[in-house]
Amino acid sequence: MEKLKGLFRKKEEPPAEVAEKKPPAEVAEKKPPVEVTEKKPAVPVGERNKEITISPITRLEGHGKICIFLNDEGNVKDAYFQVVELRGFERFCVGRPVEEIPRIVPRICGVCPWAHHMASTKANDAVFNAEPPEAAKKLREMAYAAHYVHSHIAHFYALAAADFVVGPTADPASRNVVGVIGKVGLELGLEVIKHRSYAQRIQEIVGGKATHPVCGLPGGMSKALSEEERAEIEEKAKSNVDFAKKSLEILSDVVLKNKDYVEIIAGDTYYHETYYMGTVDKNDKVNFYDGMIKVVDPNGKEYAKFEVKDYLDYIGEAVLPWSYLKFPYLKEVGWKGLIDGPESGIYRVAPLARLNVASGMATDAAEAAYKQMYDFFGKKPVHNTLAFHWARIVELIYAAERCLELIQDPEITSKDIRGELGEPGEGVGSVEAPRGTLIHHYWADEDGIAQKLNIIVATGHNHGAMCMSVKKAAQNLIKDWQVDQGLLNMVEMAFRAYDPCLACATHTLPGQMPLEVSIYDEKGDLYQRLKR
Repeated sequence: MEKLKGLFRKKEEPPAEVAEKKPPAEVAEKKPPVEVTEKKPAVPVGERNKEITISPITRLEGHGKICIFLNDEGNVKDAYFQVVELRGFERFCVGRPVEEIPRIVPRICGVCPWAHHMASTKANDAVFNAEPPEAAKKLREMAYAAHYVHSHIAHFYALAAADFVVGPTADPASRNVVGVIGKVGLELGLEVIKHRSYAQRIQEIVGGKATHPVCGLPGGMSKALSEEERAEIEEKAKSNVDFAKKSLEILSDVVLKNKDYVEIIAGDTYYHETYYMGTVDKNDKVNFYDGMIKVVDPNGKEYAKFEVKDYLDYIGEAVLPWSYLKFPYLKEVGWKGLIDGPESGIYRVAPLARLNVASGMATDAAEAAYKQMYDFFGKKPVHNTLAFHWARIVELIYAAERCLELIQDPEITSKDIRGELGEPGEGVGSVEAPRGTLIHHYWADEDGIAQKLNIIVATGHNHGAMCMSVKKAAQNLIKDWQVDQGLLNMVEMAFRAYDPCLACATHTLPGQMPLEVSIYDEKGDLYQRLKR
């Protein structure tokens, strides 16, 4: 571990003194995200402050913070990944016509609106006992694959690449998308923007809006594709395939050929042995839109496979008082707290999890990339958290290929895109969001008015694992009071690999919302802390 830290710490950089137990950085408007001051050797060890707060955490959707607590030796005693926002979509959708919900829930988040729209639309199919025609299913899946292209490009290039292209301990001022473009060149930066715009245009054509789609209806879709629209999408889809393959080349050249980065990826700092969950098709291949939900244990053995309507038989949700975000777990294994291994009910979702549960990819170039990744690690499942980034590129290729495959299907322009509706009732729908398995469960009365909702979001599934990942990274990286910006960014890398979406995930059980109010005096000193 000392070797790992030494790879990136600047020489002769003074050690850092952890921040005083004071208000989080967000209360002082013009402070940097993390304030680390130079250590004063004259201060006795027993008087050193033992709390580090990273607030706000960076390069994710939503708001959160990390609190790290040190012991008397200056090593990490504990660390918390804390979600500090709440959005109650499950509550204010109650009382609305259930068919309106697919047009409401995309507003949960501007990063993954299509995932919520598709899961909600499929839940409506189930509420009305409606079977969409095959053309409608293909149209939905094609547009959803374009959303994956858009989302995975955004995360890889804008959120994750700075850690590997610019460097995990680089100056924070350059550790961003501008710094990435400075390293890889303006031409590639323009290609990133172009292909995200291509994916957005495909979503706009099908969805009516690129960001907040309105196309999904119970039992089908709102409009069919014209041949002119199909031809435009096909042209853009072909270009997206080429760019996805290029992204794999960039990963190979920039990351995998760098021994220092490989040591980080394959080492113990970002490693947890957990269960995994994802959706597979009838051939046990990864599928984003439809299929059976499959779970494997830490050894890769199938633990469960079920239809989403039965999810409550397999998934429970724990609530802890220090976070607005719940902690899903496997019911039969049980909630054992924030530990990994086969005795823990914690599981992971998202790209690496999907690849770990499936037997392969359903398109050619993605399958080749899938095999390359597992050949590199020499085992399956892969438990290395930073491999989520690699898996995301494999999925980018699959999404681009699948979008092209579907837009070339002769049935994609069929006008038969609505099925018959039955009487409203209860229904569950799911898709694989870019960030993992997404479940929408609705209860409607005889008039089709929503009476209750339950939404389990991908970031929720990963919550326990993210907390463990942050703590382990902090414990491995911070030793003997040695703290600096680079090491704290490497702690943030532990959650960043999951591509969390906190606005989507912040739901809690009624009556159990944690609340903490901190009151500070005019000097910024803590006066009183009130908790509920």
